[in-house]
Amino acid sequence: MHEEKLKRLWDMAPMFVEGTPHAKFLGIKFVAVDIARATLSLPYDKKLIGNAETKVLHGGVLTALLDQASGLAAVSSFDEMLPVATLDLRIDYMRAATPGKTIIAEAHAYKSTRHIAFVRAVAHEGDADDPVATSQASFMTTASGKKMSFNPLERTKAVQDLPAARKSGDAK
Repeated sequence: MHEEKLKRLWDMAPMFVEGTPHAKFLGIKFVAVDIARATLSLPYDKKLIGNAETKVLHGGVLTALLDQASGLAAVSSFDEMLPVATLDLRIDYMRAATPGKTIIAEAHAYKSTRHIAFVRAVAHEGDADDPVATSQASFMTTASGKKMSFNPLERTKAVQDLPAARKSGDAK
């Protein structure tokens, strides 16, 4: 059972990043996944600079990376792969990221109930004991209970169908 779930996670996890438009735009890369754990990376890119003088990455980029890694850890902590939504996300910025360095985000869903996952994550440049930022988050499975689609075409169609569904009252 464990090996079967792990195989499904490894098949699905890259699409969790590639199928998310903002993660793809930022350049977030899939590194690894395990039960209740995920690792993503973010190569340095000048378009993500928050301070032109120091060339340091924008804090919002680190937030997005930590949220994405934490969400993947949350998804991997449940028995079924259900979509999750971020309930709460707290970021502690420990120091400025070094210009030119790749940031690695490692997330661990340390507790999961039927519908909620609690996740801790750290963003670092290769040494988790010298973090750039840490986070604490909680995620909930969506109320619909529909399994996730990691096919980018299906996800794009679902997003395109939202305005029509909202008009008809089918989407909230």
